[in-house]
Amino acid sequence: ADYSEIIVAAFVSDAVEAMSQLDRHDDADKLVDTMERNGRRLDRPWMLMVAFRGRAMVLAAKGDVESASIAAQQAMAEHDRLSMPFEKARTQLLLGQLQRRTRERGSATATLSEALQTFESLNTPLWADRARHELSRVKVVTRHSQLTSSEQRVAELAAQGMTKSSIAAALFISPKTVDTHLMRIYRKLGIHSRAELGHWVSQFESKTDG
Repeated sequence: ADYSEIIVAAFVSDAVEAMSQLDRHDDADKLVDTMERNGRRLDRPWMLMVAFRGRAMVLAAKGDVESASIAAQQAMAEHDRLSMPFEKARTQLLLGQLQRRTRERGSATATLSEALQTFESLNTPLWADRARHELSRVKVVTRHSQLTSSEQRVAELAAQGMTKSSIAAALFISPKTVDTHLMRIYRKLGIHSRAELGHWVSQFESKTDG
């Protein structure tokens, strides 16, 4: 139990995050299991929060985003018994990332915005930058998701450099319809040229791969 107390185990959360990123999932799981076991036995909310957040990291790294989200919510519940705003913001950052990946865009925006506000108030610029980056990824998805399926397909083909007549032939629509779609796409995305459209499509694809 002493091994799990905050005075000697403050490193655990960072260690689990690093192990998850390095695919050392078994090692991370051992730390998480120890923290949860002792946290439950001693009813230590900090231990349980670290355990649940760590489990969320490991599950996310394995690709099980749904289970990771549940674990992150469990960690958030433990914060109700803690007065550690920085740690809560770290958990919110993780939860917001998971909400983005499960396409809960409204929730992700709210969660990440609260985390960013805390990081800024605590003057932790590196963590604030991480939160801003995640918020920008939500905004990219949100703006692109305003396009209809037909508009998305036209946007993708136009971004590849295809002419209007080629796009029309590929999608079995008229060139005039392609023009109409492009006008709507430009308006919705706030852009004015094919070059900007190509940038938007590549940005969207690169930022939503994860």
